[in-house]
Formats: sequence, structure tokens, C-alpha cells
Amino acid sequence: MSSSKWKEILLGDYINIKHGYAFKGEFFSETETEDILVTPGNFKIGGGFKEDKLKFYNGECPEEYVLKPNDVIVTMTDLSKIGDTLGYSALVPHNEKRRYLHNQRIGLVEFLSQVVNPSFIYWRLRSNDYQKFIVGSASGSTVKHTSPKTIKSFRLNLPPLPEQSAIAATLSCLDDMIKLNNRTNQVLEEMAQAIFKHWFVEFEFPNEDGQPYKSSGGEMADSELGEIPQGWRVGSLLDIADYLNGLAMQKFRPKEDEKGYPVLKIKELRQGMTNSSSEMCSENINLNYIVNDGDLIFSWSGSLLVDFWCGGKCGLNQHLFKVTSDKYDKWYCYYWTNYHLQKFIGIAKDKATTMGHIKRGDLEKSQVLIMDDTNYRKLASICKPIIETIIANRVENRKLILIRDTLLPKLMSGEIRVPTEEVC
Repeated sequence: MSSSKWKEILLGDYINIKHGYAFKGEFFSETETEDILVTPGNFKIGGGFKEDKLKFYNGECPEEYVLKPNDVIVTMTDLSKIGDTLGYSALVPHNEKRRYLHNQRIGLVEFLSQVVNPSFIYWRLRSNDYQKFIVGSASGSTVKHTSPKTIKSFRLNLPPLPEQSAIAATLSCLDDMIKLNNRTNQVLEEMAQAIFKHWFVEFEFPNEDGQPYKSSGGEMADSELGEIPQGWRVGSLLDIADYLNGLAMQKFRPKEDEKGYPVLKIKELRQGMTNSSSEMCSENINLNYIVNDGDLIFSWSGSLLVDFWCGGKCGLNQHLFKVTSDKYDKWYCYYWTNYHLQKFIGIAKDKATTMGHIKRGDLEKSQVLIMDDTNYRKLASICKPIIETIIANRVENRKLILIRDTLLPKLMSGEIRVPTEEVC
């Protein structure tokens, strides 16, 4: 195959960008509704739809501003200093229980010609050279803006339609694998939460005869938390795990001859990955402060969250705990730390500072149920494989994302070619 058949085009000759609607603030809803206002916050760094921190709407909506599944949308406003989502594209999800509304500062890509494949354009608008063009021509300093005119002024090399389809299918195939892993993990996480409630709240774990313990007359004992199964006891988070605070990594920069490790901060933990803007630290820090895939991390300051890190080796920054235990598995430490998370968030909000936090004393006051060895082993046989699968899927996703993001510019430039027959 030769790239000589590719031709340079002006994007605006093939697409239009439709502005969104200024929905009325009086109908913004704190309560979940079926209508989601799509905002710049729904765009991932690098493109793609992010379905968290949703904004709900409870008013009338003009029908022409209800987005359809697989509509290609772009963000025309970015609040970050470097504009790390500005101009990137996303696909509107398919969800039978929700409607996605075309909000202002979101552009809807309307296709004017059948010689372009919408999926190819979607991926092309996730390319680094395109995004650098958009950021380089953006207006604003604190809040960056772009416009339909700017987006349509981008020039690109367009392959023949069959090759557009093959390129898009290759990238979408990788994305589908990532989405499948995410869906699998969501089901596993919901299952594990239900198991935790069944065992530690309802006390309906199976007894020796396989019957629900409490409702089958299982022996209970009084405790400071009320009745608990006989043989169990009340402890604190510090009884089941060690919470190691990270280092002030600005004191541990890589030396000139060191490659270094990315620094794991709250931002990276929230995103689940490091990136080119992540700070670096020396490789020669104490081994206890090196974080590996599968390590349990608890952000105790600012944005409080607890999660398994699956973003590769890095250095643990201050304001993050590395949670370990020589007595209990990581799943046990995770679920009890997570059980108290909303309480910790409330404590942090009450702090009269710009960056709310909790103290080690809050961990000591947080009570947990410590079960007998026999039941612990039974529960471990269920929960440990679940958590290991979740971690493995996340690590696999990191590798798939790396493959996808490495292929994207090479496919779009013609450096790597794909057969024009069906890929997936």
C-alpha cells in the first residue's frame, strides 16, 4: 500500500461544529436524573468520554440538543493551565437509562461528506499534533478556549475511505478491549461490596452447614459495636494495617545520570496513571516508598480516596499512605479503609484549612471487625481472586492504552499501514 493516495484536506470542508445550548442554572440538579449535562469534565486527557462527576438536569430540553449514542463531540473549554483536554474528542455513550444533553462549550461534530469515516475523524481528533495545534491557538490564560473556526482550520492527510475504516477499526478494537475490562471490573467491584455487606453488616455468611449465620441462629456476642458473631472482635484500622506516609519528593530529585521514577501524587492516583507532566524522583529512595502495581494507596489529604495503584512503578509522595499489612491481605485492608472513607471525607471538610485532611488518630478511632481465622480463610478464598482479577485487568488496560496511544500517531501519519479488510 502506498500513502500517495492520501490527500491533504482542510477539516472544515468535511465537518461542521455545532455549538451547545445554554441550559438554565435553576434546573441544575443535585439529585440524579435521567438527563446528563455533558461538560468539559466528561473528557479524558487524550480524549474519550469520562462518566464520573456527572451534572444532572431537571428541566425541559430542546430535542435538537439531545445527543445520540456515538455522536462525536469536542470540548471547547479547558480549566487546566496546559489545556490538557482542550479540543479532544469523545463519543457519546449508549445508555438506555440516560440522555446526554448538548451543553454550551461542547461542540457536536456534524459530518458534511461521505468520503470521511466519522470514527476515523474521532480518532484523528485524539492525535497529539491536532491537540497541540488547538492549544497553540487557544485564547485565555486561566481558562483556555477554542472555537469551531479554529477546529475547522486544522489540516490533515486523509487516506482513502477503506483505509480510514481499517485504521478506525484497529484503534476501536483496542478501545473495546479496554472497555470490556472496565465493565468486568465494575461488576466485580459491585460483587465484592455486596459480599462485604453480607459478611460484616448483615452477618449472613455461610455457617458450617452452608446456611446464613445470623438468621440460622448463629451465636452472637456483645461488643461496643453491638452484637457481632461469637469469636470475632472489634479493632481499629491500625490493628489490621500499617499506613506509611510518603516523602516530600522535591527533596529527592533524580541525579543527572538517573532516569528516575514518576512521583505518585493525588492527581496521578485520581487518574490511575502518570503522564509526561508528572514530577520525577530518584530511583535510590528507600524501597518502602516505591509503589508497584497492586499496592494499596490512601490519599488522606485534599481529595480523599483509596485505591489499588496499577500505573507502574513510582515514588510515594507525601499526603498519600501506602497501606500494607503482615497480618491480613490487601483486600481486607482495602474494604475496611474504604468502609470509613465517607467519614474521613466529612472530617477533612470540617478542617478550617484550604486542604482538608485526616490525622493518624482518625485511623486509630476507626473501628473494624476482626474475624476468626476459619471465616477469614473462607472469605479470602472469595475476595482475594476478585481483587487480583481487578488489578490484573487494570494493568492490562495500562498496556493496551500504551499500545493504542503509540499506534495512533503512526497510523494517522501512514508510518504504519493496516490491511483494509475487517480488523475486529
